[in-house]
Amino acid sequence: MNNSFLIIVFLVGFALGVFFFGGLWYSVKKAVVSTKPLLWTFGSFFIRMSLTVLTFYFAGGEDWRRFLAVLIGFMAGRFTVIHITKTIDARHAEQKTEI
Repeated sequence: MNNSFLIIVFLVGFALGVFFFGGLWYSVKKAVVSTKPLLWTFGSFFIRMSLTVLTFYFAGGEDWRRFLAVLIGFMAGRFTVIHITKTIDARHAEQKTEI
């Protein structure tokens, strides 16, 4: 197994982390103002978990290094989404106080 393949698997994990945690943030925002919050909550959960488990299974394979690369990429995506969403929420809070 070469390092370039591990980098690709890391990037797959990163994209998955951005999808999972970005989708979580988005679905919570939508569920709060929706008339059907249960649908947003469970629908989003099912889609995000299904895709995450399948991606970990296929990208991780039977090699612990690939699985670790996917996991580290997933966590890097998580921290990226946390940073971006804090910035977005801070901007919205500033706009509300200015009005």
